[in-house]
Order: sequence, then C-alpha cells, then structure tokens
Amino acid sequence: MNRYPTWKYVLIAVALLFGMLYTLPNFFKPVPAVQVASVKPTIKVDASMTSRIEEILKKDGIAYSGVFFEGGLAPSIKVRLESDELQLKAKDALQKELNPDPTDPIYIVALNLLSSSPSWLTAIHALPMYLGLDLRGGVHFLMQVDMNSAIGKRLDSLAGDVRSILRDKSIRSNGANRVGQQIEIGLADLETANRALPVVQEAMPDLDWKIVPDGTAFKLVATFKPPALRLIEDSALRQNITTLHNRVNQLGTSEPVIQQQGADRIVVELPGVQDTARAKDIIGRTATLEARLVDSGPEALTAAAAGTVPFGDERFVDANGIPILVKKEVVFSGDNLTDAQPNVDGQTQEPVVNLNLDAKGARVVRDVSRENIGQRMALILFEKGKGSVITAPVIRGELGARFQISGAMTPEVAADTALLLRSGALAAPMDIIEERTVGPSLGADNIARGFLSTVYGFLAITIFMVIYYVLFGLVSVVALASNLLLLVALLSALQATLTLPGMAAIALTLGMAIDSNVLINERIREELRNGTPPQAAINSGYERAFGTILDSNITTLIAGLSLLAFGSGPVRGFAVVHCLGIVTSIFSSVFVSRGIVNLIYGKRKKLAGLAIGQVWKAA
Repeated sequence: MNRYPTWKYVLIAVALLFGMLYTLPNFFKPVPAVQVASVKPTIKVDASMTSRIEEILKKDGIAYSGVFFEGGLAPSIKVRLESDELQLKAKDALQKELNPDPTDPIYIVALNLLSSSPSWLTAIHALPMYLGLDLRGGVHFLMQVDMNSAIGKRLDSLAGDVRSILRDKSIRSNGANRVGQQIEIGLADLETANRALPVVQEAMPDLDWKIVPDGTAFKLVATFKPPALRLIEDSALRQNITTLHNRVNQLGTSEPVIQQQGADRIVVELPGVQDTARAKDIIGRTATLEARLVDSGPEALTAAAAGTVPFGDERFVDANGIPILVKKEVVFSGDNLTDAQPNVDGQTQEPVVNLNLDAKGARVVRDVSRENIGQRMALILFEKGKGSVITAPVIRGELGARFQISGAMTPEVAADTALLLRSGALAAPMDIIEERTVGPSLGADNIARGFLSTVYGFLAITIFMVIYYVLFGLVSVVALASNLLLLVALLSALQATLTLPGMAAIALTLGMAIDSNVLINERIREELRNGTPPQAAINSGYERAFGTILDSNITTLIAGLSLLAFGSGPVRGFAVVHCLGIVTSIFSSVFVSRGIVNLIYGKRKKLAGLAIGQVWKAA
C-alpha cells in the first residue's frame, strides 16, 4: 500500500542528483577574468582564437586557470585568473598583442568576473546563475525611441519612389514631398488626380490615399494605415535592440538585459559596468553604410603592391585582412537601404543577401552598375570614422531597386551580412530619459540580506514543523530543502538572471511549498482521528490531499504566468522564479516527501501509531 516501485525512487534520486550538480556552481565565488571580443563588425571571435590567447599568456608567464569560448550573438573568449594583479597583467599583455595599433583597435579586452567552479562542472554546462543589476551592481538606462523620426525616414523614402512611379506612368506632378507625417503630391487638375490615384494605391497599399482640393489645383495626400504604422514602429524597435546587442558586448558585461518596454521604449541594464560615460558612448554611437566601386585598374594594383594609395582612392581592409582600394565616390549609403534579408538563389542554391533600395538609390545604382559590369562594388561600414569592408561582390548585370549580393557565402555568413547591413546604424534616434547606477557594495549587501532572509525563514519553518508534526515535520523539512535545491538548480541550468524580486520569490516559494505538506499532514491526522489504521491513513492522506494541492498550485501558477506574460523588468524576474518554484514544490511536497515516508513506514505491516504529533480526538 505504501511502497514505491523502484523506478520512482530512481527518478527522485536522479532529480536530487541533478539538483546538487547544478546548484553546486553557485557556491564558488567569482574570480577575476578578462574578456576578449571583437570591435569591428567584420571580424568575428571564434573558438580557434583560444589557442592564440593561450600562447600570449604563456609567453608573458601569466598563470591562468582556464580559457573559455562563448558563442551566441556576441561571441567572446574569457580567461579565468587567480588574482586582481594577474588580471591587470593579462589585460595589458593581450591588449598589446591583439591591438598593434592602439588608435585602431581590432579587439577589446575588458575586465570581468568568472565563476571559479571546477572544469568538470563547466563541461556538463553546470554554471552559476547570472546576477541582476540590483545584486551585482551596474548601470540602468531607459531609452525613448523617436518614432516620428523613423516614420519620417520611411515617408522620405516612399516620396522618392512615388516620383519615379508617376514619371514611369507619364503622369505629370508638381513633386511629391513629405509634409509632417504625410506625403503630398501636387497635381494640376482633378482628371490627373483621378489617373494618379489608382496607380499609387496599387504601388503602395500600406498608405491611405485621398484627393484633396488645393486652391484651383488638387493634391494627393497619403498617411500610413494603422497596421503599417505599427509594423514600422516594431521594426524600428527591433533594429535598435539588435544594434544595441551588437554594441554592449564591448563593455565586458556577462549578461546584458536589453528589452522593449511599452510601445517606444527600450530598457538597457548592464550588470558589472560602473563607467556610465563609457556605456553612453558605446550605446549612443552611430554607424553608417556606404557602397563604393573597387579600383582594380593596373595603376591601382601597382600602387597597392607598393603600399601607396592612388589619388582619388582610399584603402580599407576586408574581413580576411586583405587590403582593398576603393574609389572615394559613394554609390549609395545606408540612408538609401530599406531592407536586407538572407536568402537562397533559386538557380544556384547558393546563399545570397537580398537588398532593397529607395528610388534615389535605385536610380544611381542602375546607372553605375550599367557602366561597370564585371567590376567589384564594396559595402563599407563606418564607425567612429573608421571603415571596414563587409563584402565586395562582382557586378554581374544592371542593378535596380532590388538586387542580391553573393559569392562563396555560407548561410551563416549571409545571415550575418544581412544583419550588419540592417543594424549597422540605429533605425531611429534614442534619448536617455532615465539613468541609474547601482554600486557593487549595494549589490553585495542585497545578496547578503536576501540570503539571510531565506535562511531565517527556512529555520523558522523547520522549528515549527518539527515541534508540531515531529517525524512527519522533519520529512516535510527535507522535502522543502529538496524543493529549494531543485529550484536553484533549474535557475542555474536555464541561466536565468536572479534579481532581488527573484530572491523574494524564493522566500515566498518556501512558504507556499510547506503549505502542501501541512495539508498532507493534517489529512493524515484527520484519518487517524476517524479510526483509520496508520498505513491506510498515510495512503489516504496523500491521495486525498493531492487534488487540493494541485488545484491551489494551478490557480497560483495562472497568476504567475499572467505576471510573466504582461509584466516587465522586476515583475518578470519575480514571475520566472515564482512559476518554477510552483513546479518544484509540487514534485517535492508530494513525491519526495511520500518517498521518504514510504521508506520509513512502508515495510512495517503493524503500526501502533505515527510520529505526527498529538492527534486530538473529540470527547
């Protein structure tokens, strides 16, 4: 009746072993480290670079305890060291070797902290939880995106397209211009307006077109339809968030938080960063894209071999470090680029990047490409006045508003190139409307207070349960400890960011989890009061309490999921821990506690009573 099959004990043992392994890294204090990341968008850090970093450290006699590569959107390499002194020496050595020209750095070497957990734990991806801004310290920015600017840029681009469309249809107009948040096209009479209206409606279905009298003449007035307006705003937010992700990696922060807040705001939290001025500089910098023809003439090649730059040319370096001479005349810039997406060529099945230009850029590209078939055109990304060649494909034919670039690209390279072209610059300007700095000492104090509150709460629960329920109270405390173990392990395995509200959720989870065991123990007491034999009372207590426990936890989980879906910032951090705590509490309070009780009482056929405290009976 009260015996678990072997597989259930194996399941409990595996869960507890998982909890111990993935909770263990959180007990190792972080140690000094240096982080190496790429400054230039065309140069990526990969796993093969770890051997080069190890050689530099060995050559300078700097002892280290591990070199780790971290992939993802912002790949980097971290070196774990034993002391602050070695950390500074390693930074200077790597800075000197990796950046021969300090005025034009290729890599950024930042100070950081890294877990000191053993390598065998790291090998199974057992890593400590990330600490949020309020626990580790750092800077917090709330940024307002200028949506009017994003909409205006899009209208400027469409105004140029409208002029080209009407010209191709031989419809004369007095010009198409953006006026505020709308496009106005001047037309001579109503007949011309009626001819132009279906043309522009078909070409630009995202705009709402109307004929409006303008004195003796007429004009077409267009504004964005609400769905198209929302799409432009969402696209601007996504592009700005992507651009910010590409930039904050240079600050050396291990787990930046960059997320949308509301319709037009972005929250940026950088744990571990104290230099607010530098963070502002990185986040607010601008990047521009330019397309120029590559100078491949004999004189240019001779000059390049001699290390000189011909008049009218500029020298850049591509992703492979090969110098390229390009002409100073700009074919088109990033302002003319409306979209860039990775794709696959339908005929050759090779990865390509599809580019879309506005009307002005398309006209220039059409003329230039017609006269330079067989030549190369370089796409250059400029940041802080320094340019890097992203790609330099060969012009195969006359280009227009839509064309593709290709050439020995993998799908990953095509996706990265499209990302760089789209997110090299911010889609819309942003203003910092809130700025907050949290010092590391305050973060350490928050950790200490949160840890003590959890410990004191656990001790208070332990004392009460053992006094009131005796052995069953002790079993409940063991189940509660397993709940805490599994919750911390899940947060570590998921690499969740723990914040102060998250620590409050852990303390709340302890109180909610013990409530389930109180229900079970009281149900067993009730069965004993009714004269049920002890073994049957145990079985009936767990079986009947399970439905109540499940119902109460599901309703609480619904509230937690609502906070997770609609909350943001600290509320979301609380909700994550709260929802995971509900799942672990059901497992520990029902399965783990009953497994322990079955081990104690399951093999005993005759029981005179249970150590569950005083069972009060009616007179």
